Amino acid sequence: MWPVRYIILYMEDLQDWIRAIEQTWIVRYPKQNLATFGITNIAYYVVTEPIYREIDQGGKEGVVRKGRVLAEKPTIITPTYALNLEGFRPEAYEYLRQISLNLGPQHPGILYKYKNEPENFEIVQGEPSEIAHNIANDLEKKEQDLSVVMVGVDEWWDVALLKFIYEFTSNSAATNFQEFSSRGLLKPQNSFDGAPKVVIDRIEKLFNTASSMEDRDNLKSELDRWGLFKHYESRFLSLYRQS
Repeated sequence: MWPVRYIILYMEDLQDWIRAIEQTWIVRYPKQNLATFGITNIAYYVVTEPIYREIDQGGKEGVVRKGRVLAEKPTIITPTYALNLEGFRPEAYEYLRQISLNLGPQHPGILYKYKNEPENFEIVQGEPSEIAHNIANDLEKKEQDLSVVMVGVDEWWDVALLKFIYEFTSNSAATNFQEFSSRGLLKPQNSFDGAPKVVIDRIEKLFNTASSMEDRDNLKSELDRWGLFKHYESRFLSLYRQS
């Protein structure tokens, strides 16, 4: 699992954070959505005005930060499962509890995981917006469909990346749900409290590979997260009788 990124803001940072969001805009979006059944590898270019320009009013320059955002294959989850994960804010857990109450504890959702891999940066002559459009035009000519170009604020440049990830995920979610549904993976399994079919398929794979104590511990944890241990208790205990 890729590491979870946490963001901690103090009140004195809040206005800068809001300003960074308001002054961030995307010049060129990727031409494809997030892959439903695979990893998505997106090249990014974040162009900012260097922070030292506030002091030095010399020639026009921009900072171009390059890197890649890797999106792991989207995973189906349910409120029950998500409530048993760690690392969310209290507000997120309250939201999940409301979803569970209103739509059901096994209502399917999609979990997206991202990893940022910064590569390098360079100083380029020109205004940031002009530089960003030049990069976008070059990518268009090269048909680099999985590339994004953004303009942001120098000291909060990663806010631009977070804003893009949020918007890209939101734009891709409907397609991902449709593709999951077309394969029958979201179909509720009534004999397992309505858990989606993809969950039951995943548990079956874990049972089939549970040959070691570590495998069985992972299986037990997974069953607990899904709230399905009661349905598999006898079968799970039989794994120990077989060893």
